[in-house]
Amino acid sequence: MKTSESQRIAGIVALVFVGLSLLFFVANHLSGNLYVSMMVSVPLFFAGAYLIINAIIGKFIDKKIKPIYKTIHSFKPKNVQALDEKGELFARVNTEVADWMETRSREIQELRRLEKYRKEYIGNVSHELKTPIFNIQGYILTLLDGGIDDPNINLLYLKRTEKSIDRMISIIEDLEAISKLESGELELNFETFCIFQLMNDVFDYNEIRARDKNIVLQAGKNTHRDTFVRADKQRIYQVLMNLVVNSINYGKKNGTTTVRFYDMDNLILVEVKDDGIGIEEKELSRIFERFYRIDKSRSRDQGGTGLGLAIVKHIIEAHGQSINVSSKPGVGTSFTFTLEKA
Repeated sequence: MKTSESQRIAGIVALVFVGLSLLFFVANHLSGNLYVSMMVSVPLFFAGAYLIINAIIGKFIDKKIKPIYKTIHSFKPKNVQALDEKGELFARVNTEVADWMETRSREIQELRRLEKYRKEYIGNVSHELKTPIFNIQGYILTLLDGGIDDPNINLLYLKRTEKSIDRMISIIEDLEAISKLESGELELNFETFCIFQLMNDVFDYNEIRARDKNIVLQAGKNTHRDTFVRADKQRIYQVLMNLVVNSINYGKKNGTTTVRFYDMDNLILVEVKDDGIGIEEKELSRIFERFYRIDKSRSRDQGGTGLGLAIVKHIIEAHGQSINVSSKPGVGTSFTFTLEKA
């Protein structure tokens, strides 16, 4: 029997009880038998009142509580069992409401996190681009104000303008690269190549940079020249380039940057190690974050975008491998990552 029909029958019975109680009371009162009237009519009256109140509460639940429950329940998976009419309705409604509120709370927190990330990302990008843009503007205004006719200024400022433009291009290329890496749009072109030769290419490119700080770029002892890996050669070149440049920027004068390869059966472990200023332990967990700098002013002056290590991490993970870092202030830093052995 449906709940609405049960409530309707209960209501009719309640009215009968109330009617009988009133009838007994009037009949016995008129006959002068007041005691009997009270003994019979009062229990009947309270029984009828109880049934009426129960019917009203049941109707209220049907009209007010159950629609709320069904609305909340519609957010649950389709395989959830139907509501048991005889179960503890209020307890189940409370559980559903609590679950629903917890889910909405998690969604709101995630939206807030994404909004915070968006604001930080836009703020960092604008901050990175602002410096070269203002530099270019200053150089051009100086040239327009007459500096173009001064041989001691014109060529110097044009070269500085070119340098700022190159920095802007570098920032945009890094932003494009990390965007593709994070979205999974970047396709890797796997090939077999000599990682030792690739290391030498990176060393040759950074020879002048290293010489300016009297830093020696070298291969570690027992590093085999015929070490071959299978990976995206262009992207691994980018990884080695970022790590070696990073070691030079944070290396000490008359220091050393060493690259070693370790044979680990099916993998090759690559280590880029320096004896530079090192990194505080509290900073290590954040160095792979985009735009994060240990020494913000120094990194920006040296032209870093704050995206290099984030790009490195994404490239290695896109290969299905891992990268780790260990460091000690005043002693140096070591980055290690794995590649598939060819």
